[in-house]
Amino acid sequence: MNKDRRNFIKQTGWSILGGGLLISVFPLLPGSAHASKNKNHIFAFIVDIEKCIGCGKCVNACIKENSVPNDFYRTWVERYHILENGEVIVDSPDGGSDGFKPQEFKHKVEKAFFVPKLCNHCKKPNCVQVCPVVATYVSKEGVVLVDDKHCVGCSYCVQACPYGARFINPETRTADKCTWCYHRIKKGYKPACVLVCPTGARQFGRIDDPESPVHKTVKEKMLQILKPETGNEPMTMYLGLDKEVR
Repeated sequence: MNKDRRNFIKQTGWSILGGGLLISVFPLLPGSAHASKNKNHIFAFIVDIEKCIGCGKCVNACIKENSVPNDFYRTWVERYHILENGEVIVDSPDGGSDGFKPQEFKHKVEKAFFVPKLCNHCKKPNCVQVCPVVATYVSKEGVVLVDDKHCVGCSYCVQACPYGARFINPETRTADKCTWCYHRIKKGYKPACVLVCPTGARQFGRIDDPESPVHKTVKEKMLQILKPETGNEPMTMYLGLDKEVR
């Protein structure tokens, strides 16, 4: 981080304690109250584990649509192998963008499946709470976004995200992540990854629209979330999520 950015953080009244804990020594910035109140959360993203075939089309569509830099991913796919001895093997070569090659193990594979991951767009996002300049905020629809004009690249939000969904973009030097293709959904279009999924493993829509398939799924199915113990209350939900997935 350059000198100007360090000075800016000091001037906004934030400090680092031992162990990397970020605290505010002054009242919250004016914009933070606005960011925390507008949480309508009218959208939900649902991933059906049983339908994902690990083809990687979603990852590539995201990269193309959002100009994601090389070796970074806004969404990625993990492959899980659960062996008969209880061992769990997880891999995600190139974020799953090129699919997955067969693997052989010493022990028998009891179960294998793919798990797409992305930003969880939480109702109680840690990333919003720790941002010292209110660059990370919640839109009026409940989508967690980053204002790259205000982001200072401090990476506190990257560290605070329990899902590993954020990174510092090496080209813009600001925080980057999945936005559910906000530029598309606010016009009524689907996110790029949902659009290209050949099996319908990814669903996106309004939960306040009774005619939306997502509304019906949320109402009728037993949905799961990643790391519920964090208390972040994700709006990215899963069908058929195995207990070994973290």
